[in-house]
Amino acid sequence: MSKLATQNQFLDLSDYGRPLAKIFANQLKNTRFTPIHVTLLFGISGLIAIFCILQNHYLFASFFIILKSIIDAADGELSRVKNTPSYTGRYLDSVFDIILNFLIFMSICYVSKTTFGFTLLAFIGIQLQGTLYNYYYVILRNKSEGGDTTSKIFEDKSPRALPGESQKWVDILFKIYTIVYGAFDKIIHTLDKEAYKVKTFPNWFMTLLSVYGLGFQLLIIAIMLPLNWIEYIVPFFIVYTSLIFVLIGVRKAFIKA
Repeated sequence: MSKLATQNQFLDLSDYGRPLAKIFANQLKNTRFTPIHVTLLFGISGLIAIFCILQNHYLFASFFIILKSIIDAADGELSRVKNTPSYTGRYLDSVFDIILNFLIFMSICYVSKTTFGFTLLAFIGIQLQGTLYNYYYVILRNKSEGGDTTSKIFEDKSPRALPGESQKWVDILFKIYTIVYGAFDKIIHTLDKEAYKVKTFPNWFMTLLSVYGLGFQLLIIAIMLPLNWIEYIVPFFIVYTSLIFVLIGVRKAFIKA
C-alpha cells in the first residue's frame, strides 16, 4: 500500500505478492537492475507459464503465474526504493499485462474445448474487471494525501517525461496504451461517470473491489489449472464479469459523489 496515505490503505486481495516483491526490490536496490529490467522479467515469467499451459504442465504454469504476479509488483517497488518514477515503466507494465492476459486465455482455449468466441469474451471480461478496479483505485490514489499520481484518472494526453526517461518512448508507449486500453476505459467511465467526484472510497469497498485486481484474477487461474478445471476457467470469468454491475451499484448506492 505504498501508493496510498496510511488512512486510505486497505486489504488488497490482489496484492498478495507485495511482501515478497518488497524483499526482491530491496535486494536490487544497490545494483544496476532497473524497474524496466524487472518488468521484462515478469514478462518472461508469464511467457513460461503460457508455455507450460500449452504443454499441459498445469502445476508449473500455476507457479510461474504466481511468480509473475510477485515480480509484477516488484518493478514498482524498485522504482520507489531507487526513487526513479517512470511513465515508460508504468505504460510498459500495463501493455505487457494485457498481452500476457490475451496469450494466457488463448493458450487455455488451445488446450481445452472452449471456443475462440467464448474465450475472447472472457478476455474482454477480465479487462473490464481490471479496468473497474484500476479506475476506482487510481481515483483513490490521486485524492489520497501524498498518494502516487503517476497514473491519471483520465489518460487523455501523453504526460511530460520524468527525469531520466525519453519523451519519445513515453509518447510511443502512451499511444500503444491508449489503443489497447482506450475502449475498456471508455466503457467503465460511461458506466460510472460520477465516480471521479468521490472524495474517498471506504476501505471495505476497496477490499471488495480488489477481487477484480489482476493478481487475484491470476490467482484464480493458478488455482483452477492444477485442479484440472481448465474447461471451467473461461465460463467462470464470463459469469464473474457480471459482478461489475453489482460493484458499480454498491458505489452509487453507498458512496456518494
